[in-house]
Amino acid sequence: MTDNVKRAAETPDEAMPFAELGMKRDEYDRVVEILGRRPTSSELAIYSVMWSEHCSYKSSKVHLRQFATKAPESEALLVGMGENAGVVDIGDGWAATFKIESHNHPSYVEPHQGAATGVGGIVRDIMSMGARPIAVMDALRFGGALQEDTRRVLPGVVEGISHYGNCLGLPNIGGEVVFDPCYIGNPLVNALCVGLLRKDQIKLATAPGPGNKVVLFGASTGPDGIGGASVLASATFDQEDESQARADGSPSAKRPAVQVGDPFMEKLLIECCLELYAADVVVGIQDLGAAGVSCATTELAAKGTGGMHVDLNLVPLRDSSLRPEEILMSESQERMMAVVTPEDIPAFMAICEKWDVPATVIGEVTDTGRLVMTWHGETIVDIPPGTAADDGPVYERPYHEPVGQAALNADVPDKLDRPSDLRATLLQLLGSPNLASKEWVTSQYDRYVRSNTVLAQPADAGMLRISEVMAGASETKRGIALATDGNGRYARLDPYAGAQLALAEAYRNVAVTGAKPLAVTNCLNFGSPEDPEVMWQFAEATRGLADACRTLGVPVTGGNVSFYNQTGAQAIHPTPVVGVLGVIDDVATRIKSGFVASGLKIALLGETRAEFGGSEWAHVAHGHLGGLPPEAVLEDERSLATVMVAAAAAGLVEGSHDLSDGGLGIALAEACLARGVGARVSLSDDPFVALFSESAGRALVAVRPEQFDAFAALCAEHEVPCYGLGVTGGDALVVEDVFEVALTDLRTTHEATLPELFG
Repeated sequence: MTDNVKRAAETPDEAMPFAELGMKRDEYDRVVEILGRRPTSSELAIYSVMWSEHCSYKSSKVHLRQFATKAPESEALLVGMGENAGVVDIGDGWAATFKIESHNHPSYVEPHQGAATGVGGIVRDIMSMGARPIAVMDALRFGGALQEDTRRVLPGVVEGISHYGNCLGLPNIGGEVVFDPCYIGNPLVNALCVGLLRKDQIKLATAPGPGNKVVLFGASTGPDGIGGASVLASATFDQEDESQARADGSPSAKRPAVQVGDPFMEKLLIECCLELYAADVVVGIQDLGAAGVSCATTELAAKGTGGMHVDLNLVPLRDSSLRPEEILMSESQERMMAVVTPEDIPAFMAICEKWDVPATVIGEVTDTGRLVMTWHGETIVDIPPGTAADDGPVYERPYHEPVGQAALNADVPDKLDRPSDLRATLLQLLGSPNLASKEWVTSQYDRYVRSNTVLAQPADAGMLRISEVMAGASETKRGIALATDGNGRYARLDPYAGAQLALAEAYRNVAVTGAKPLAVTNCLNFGSPEDPEVMWQFAEATRGLADACRTLGVPVTGGNVSFYNQTGAQAIHPTPVVGVLGVIDDVATRIKSGFVASGLKIALLGETRAEFGGSEWAHVAHGHLGGLPPEAVLEDERSLATVMVAAAAAGLVEGSHDLSDGGLGIALAEACLARGVGARVSLSDDPFVALFSESAGRALVAVRPEQFDAFAALCAEHEVPCYGLGVTGGDALVVEDVFEVALTDLRTTHEATLPELFG
């Protein structure tokens, strides 16, 4: 028997499985109050997914508002938070849209499909803005490199990302791979996509115009991903999940909640959407990601004229046994929903047929202010769509500083034994999992497909030319640069400063390529918001990030919050991951990564202090986490970026590398290995502090001798400290009076770790 609206009104006391769908009792009672009756099973499905933590941000909204209230003025920002992705003006009539999102829990349950569909989902967010996706990045975090479950999760995640992205023909231009025991059982898979479009051709998720048709197109709907948003993504794992994962490879009970991807259908969908946009036959569009049809219909209707009628019988199914509530909750991939005028339907359908993309009219826009759905002639949904899309619960959850936080900060690394052999320490760090070469991972991704990649891993930021990406863009020399960064150890010590340091590093990574940072996206990964200590970490991190964006002048355009990343009572380190997009006027002026030739003068920009809290040295050499992270001096970051952008435009710098994890020692080694060019440097201060401190706001540059005075003058003009260190050349890294290590030894150490662990 179908649970229709009439029956729901006649059976007010019938028990409904709201708890099984992740709803609290008071949330269910509020739905009853809104409707004036109990919800049907289909209405309950809609509210449960739309009011889930993953979709409604009910625990984070009160803090995320800072990104708007503290936002700096920006002439570049075209579309900000609230749409599928942010859009920024990059000049010459072009715009870039970019966003980062998480697919963490699915990637633990089913690593390949979880990661693959994370890529597919973020690509569709970019498509739905009217853009052509042009590149992806991924920020990955796994448990300890030697932990057994990391060997299950990491290869599957990397394989899923490479399979989906490579099949789409999208270059993977950067990201991160980080290991820490705190992520065991809760890996972080944060996927970023960037796209290009004309600035006057932005598409929005809206359904205006009564009488316009609602078209579902792309793949058919199946049983995969049911409960993905409301149950899998909005709850913690328990110890049983982790135990089963270790015993049989994956917690099978949760496997049906993981989506299954088809990159070949997505590729057709991309080209189909672009032709639909070019033909101007789309009034509004929304991708079907988390919450599927529930999300697309409620959000489109709520942002349009407020009403929609949908016949669920018309939804193409690949499993005819699906009940209407399952159709509504399914997160089957490669699906889009468009609003189209009746006169444009023939042209819309013809373009879909050309690309072999199934398309079906499933409903119509109305002006009733109600979302009505029928099934076999019976009304099974009759709700105000805004109550599901926009009026979910908002919690001001209690929070307080974690017990033991003061003791953690008091446990400073000053007491740790300093090494007597700095050469051995450098090699130890260079071969550690977090600092070792990630070529084993990135070689599985195509970094140069489409031939528009200017910089990619292991460069500090990825960079793309736009002249050949889009029709009509050949007249511009512009490019865009992107970087993602985060440091969970820093954020565990001080979430306010940790979030600022994540932004500062991504901002700096973009700037050292010569690109001007413009805007920010973020993926905020935390434990359970129901834990006041986790909520304190979240509140501090969002406050820190909002304050830093205001100081650096880069607005947050959108992003994602991922809560419940914990197993039992054990949460991950708070891990805000920040993506920064920048623009460069002429990609030919970009600064290459590392030491590009012999005979160049090496300079260190910025000040070095004895800052080892949360450092790689403390972590690798002593397994220590305590004290405070490096200070984030944001004004210094902004000055450094100004110098690097100006130096690139003037052609004053031949090579560069930012200083971050591992400090100057690791930066020197990586700069030498970039093109096999050695270096000889001398240090005027304590060699240990000079080599391994992780003070922020610093960069390494290589400058032609005849241009060094001009470059130094530019630094002085902007009050950026510039210290000459030495010269490039030879086949070794020589730190005078400290150590010498051959490049062959550096390379062997740097490149061996991941293949030995996972290859």
